Amino acid sequence: MQKKQINLALQGGGAHGAYTWGVLDRLLEEPELEISGISGTSAGALNGAALKAGLIKGGHQAARDNLDWLWDRVAGVGNLHLNGWMAPFGVGALSQAMAYSWPVMLSTAMTQIVSPYVYGPLYRNPLRDIVETFDYEHICEAAGPRLFVSATKVRDGKIRVFEKEEITPDAILASACLPTLFQAIEMEDPKSGRREAFWDGGYTGNPALFPLYSSDLPGDIVIININPLERDELPITPQMIHNRVNEISFNSSLLRELRAIHFVQNLLDQGRVEEGQMQRLRIHMIADDDLMSQLSTATKSVPNGAVITALKSAGRTSAERFLQTDIDSIGKCSSVDLRKMFS
Repeated sequence: MQKKQINLALQGGGAHGAYTWGVLDRLLEEPELEISGISGTSAGALNGAALKAGLIKGGHQAARDNLDWLWDRVAGVGNLHLNGWMAPFGVGALSQAMAYSWPVMLSTAMTQIVSPYVYGPLYRNPLRDIVETFDYEHICEAAGPRLFVSATKVRDGKIRVFEKEEITPDAILASACLPTLFQAIEMEDPKSGRREAFWDGGYTGNPALFPLYSSDLPGDIVIININPLERDELPITPQMIHNRVNEISFNSSLLRELRAIHFVQNLLDQGRVEEGQMQRLRIHMIADDDLMSQLSTATKSVPNGAVITALKSAGRTSAERFLQTDIDSIGKCSSVDLRKMFS
């Protein structure tokens, strides 16, 4: 059986990246799928690194085990556990309870007046212990799927895509560095020839699709989307407004790239660009906007066991739906209407 080759584009979204964990867990059960490229930002970068290391080390099952390990560690980072009595009411109620809880509201307010730099030598990025445990020998290996990790340069606001041996603990931490929560990740950057500071890659590429345009990669890109593209309800509370601004900001770069892809495909279809001069891309998306619309930024920044478990389950369900309805589009055509997404 000829395998269906795909690239994965893994969006960031803090602890909501557990949804991507569920999607990947289900896709890795399919022997007919071959992952050729991975572009990840923030939580997507963590998922992508764990995925590649596992695939290189021992194939699909090892990748699933590695992702299980990652999210078991992430779930232990949280210090606010409300899932005990609230869990029966569903993740939406739990997420809203967290968003309106005094500890979370106080923490959110403090980010507006207190810098992460006030902690001085006592500061430590809570993700560092996890990220430094990754298997970088396998993550940086030339074999297996190509992995791209995106961050944003603070100095000029441009995207920086790390690959191969450039993917270090600092590169992954940079990709997931929200500046209101974490101190910027500073490191020597050979590309600019100077010491650079980096913030979350979601500001400039969430995830970056252009690294996947390479002619040596397949033309099918499967985007695993975390931040809902649409919300029918008008946000009226401070929490709702903050949440929607966050979603719009972190979807904007993705929509710009999808618009550019649609433009190029039209040029190819009209014969205005000769076939072979540009990659003919086919776009697919796995998402659950209904579920994600019930959640808030609180459950992105404060890992909660009940929410993470529910998100993994939802991700598996979404991947199953994709495998049932859209898998036959791989290698043939896009399974999403690009114009509808950005018009």
